[in-house]
Amino acid sequence: MFITLEGVEGSGKTTQLPLLAEYLQGQGYDVLTTREPGGTPLGDQIRRVLLDQKNTSMLPRTEILLFQASRAQLVEEVIKPHLARSGVVLCDRYADSTLAYQGYGYKVVDLEQLRLVVHFATCGLKPDLTLFLDVDVEMGLRRRAKDGNLNRLDVYTHEFYQRVCAGYQELIRLEPQRWVVIDACQSPDVVQAEMRRVVLGRLKG
Repeated sequence: MFITLEGVEGSGKTTQLPLLAEYLQGQGYDVLTTREPGGTPLGDQIRRVLLDQKNTSMLPRTEILLFQASRAQLVEEVIKPHLARSGVVLCDRYADSTLAYQGYGYKVVDLEQLRLVVHFATCGLKPDLTLFLDVDVEMGLRRRAKDGNLNRLDVYTHEFYQRVCAGYQELIRLEPQRWVVIDACQSPDVVQAEMRRVVLGRLKG
């Protein structure tokens, strides 16, 4: 099963994912964790370019194509082989992030064209389940600023993040059977418990 975690900055994805993986491994599942951008040696090189705050001249189209290059490598080198072995893949962000951030966030790219580019990069591979960690934009940004590890992708305007949130809501509306929304304003322990309940239910179902 292919499971992705999505959400805006400060939603807690990166903290919650390894805890979920450890739990599922304890339940006997063969779990692989990965992230976007990155997840492969080539993808990690692209990640450094994307996150480097010196690259302020990067155009939205350039950013989109770099994300897709990293994603294509991740799908073929990591995700597909593990799924072929009937394993569970947990991925911190995936194609929905491109649609939410570079599509709805920037508002300068035709969404249908963007979907075609994403489809090409992923060979049409979609998650079986996507957990959306839902947090208020202001709270998420406060959390992100508190950890102090900001990169080029963390310095958008407040209005940009609001558009991203609205984009996620539209993606959820279009595919409600794939998405499960989890209130990430709750305590980390409660969020983790809800994630475990949802994922284990899908795996056993």
